[in-house]
Amino acid sequence: MQRDRAINGFLLWEAEKDRARTRAAAFCAGLPWLTDTQRQEVELHYCQDQRDASRAYLERIAVRSATLRTEYQSVYRVLRRRLITAFVSGTLAVAVLVTVAAVGLTTR
Repeated sequence: MQRDRAINGFLLWEAEKDRARTRAAAFCAGLPWLTDTQRQEVELHYCQDQRDASRAYLERIAVRSATLRTEYQSVYRVLRRRLITAFVSGTLAVAVLVTVAAVGLTTR
């Protein structure tokens, strides 16, 4: 499971880097007056800025995901406890009714 997460994280990050390169190239394509050196520098800065923004965004998502996981786990535990309590109570009620019925039938 941990290995799958690491692989998924790696693939996601590689896709983000590729997206940053694509956007940087598209941005620079709209600036035809740039020299090749200037274009490379602008693309480099654009990619770095885009990666920084993506990293911050992904970190916020990871924190929010962990928070939601904790919340949902606690809700699940409460619901599971309620269900078990209802099941045990129902079973106990049925057992009491069967016992009462059996005692009532034997005393006749």
